[in-house]
Amino acid sequence: MRSLILLALVGLISAAVHQQKLVWKESDRIKMIRNGQWSAYLEHKREMRAVAPNVFGSLTQNVNDFEDLEYLGNITIGTPDQQFVVVLDTGSSNLWVPGPSCKTYCSAKHKYQSGQSSTYVKNGQSWTIQYGSGDASGILAQDTVKFGATGGSQLAVPKTTFGVASHISSDFKNDATDGILGLAFTSLAVDGVVPPLINAINQGLLDQPIFTVWLEHRGFLDNVAGGVFTYGALDATNCGPIIAYQPLSSATYYQFKVAGFALGTYSHAKSAEVISDTGTSFLGGPTSVVAGLAKAAGATYHAADETYYIDCNATPSPLQITIGSNVYSIQAVNLIVPISKTKCAFAAFPFDFGGFGPSWILGDPFIRQYCNTYDIGNKRMGFSQSLQK
Repeated sequence: MRSLILLALVGLISAAVHQQKLVWKESDRIKMIRNGQWSAYLEHKREMRAVAPNVFGSLTQNVNDFEDLEYLGNITIGTPDQQFVVVLDTGSSNLWVPGPSCKTYCSAKHKYQSGQSSTYVKNGQSWTIQYGSGDASGILAQDTVKFGATGGSQLAVPKTTFGVASHISSDFKNDATDGILGLAFTSLAVDGVVPPLINAINQGLLDQPIFTVWLEHRGFLDNVAGGVFTYGALDATNCGPIIAYQPLSSATYYQFKVAGFALGTYSHAKSAEVISDTGTSFLGGPTSVVAGLAKAAGATYHAADETYYIDCNATPSPLQITIGSNVYSIQAVNLIVPISKTKCAFAAFPFDFGGFGPSWILGDPFIRQYCNTYDIGNKRMGFSQSLQK
């Protein structure tokens, strides 16, 4: 009996809360808009979809576009640590990083070396992931994955299966990331691979089966502190108390229902399926609704860029999103995105899913205004006021 009690206590002591700091990097979308390259890039994507409609018309994870990634974190893989910079992405479920056989578009990226890790276990199964733009492929491997950088506080998750990429598409060539760490559910994962965070929960490594995301306001400075992911607990330092929880309508993405959207004189009081996605730098929604919101905010659509532009000094009414019985207001500071000192974008883009699934992506503007708590155990989302000014 004493030994059983001791084992139980060890289990309790070993569970933990882990905080992972983020770095904010300006998205490729904003860089290309500023440099006048965005419209040509969009045309290239349309041409690619026309050439290969069977590939780009039916996507496994079709809300992710590489040019939208902004918030990055450090992880390590293997023993001793091999360090990587990844997107911590609630809109996908697989972890992958480049391997030594990845030559094209991988020259500037860190590569996982299985022969240098004493905890590596061969898997060898092939995998391919097709995103909203771009793709990656390679073989699976198993090793210890640690959330956080070497020398700091780390959450170590042994026996984690992940992808070692031998190919990544050109979308990743100039990106600041090495790969993507998906934080959504196993049901969304390609090949049913258990995501690292779900693996950590299954192994009892966290105090609670939750994580909280707090994102800092963005500005012109690049490569600066971007926020904090708190695994295993609420973030009481950067976030207020939970205003309300909303049950997930689908435990694939972090998908739930909203009752409507409104801004100034425009309102759209119709229930919609949405997802919370840390990997999308704007809000995305149906073309007609986004157009109504943008017009009420005083933004003007530029068709070639598929972007709404707005006066940098504008003070639009808050965007109000009704979730359950609560109204969540996104202020102008999170709705107006600086492109340059004289050019700004309205932080919403037309997004027509074209089938079953979410009709809205609640990306970084929503998460910067309200901390999002992803309650994996109870399959629900919690929302709390960000305490930043």
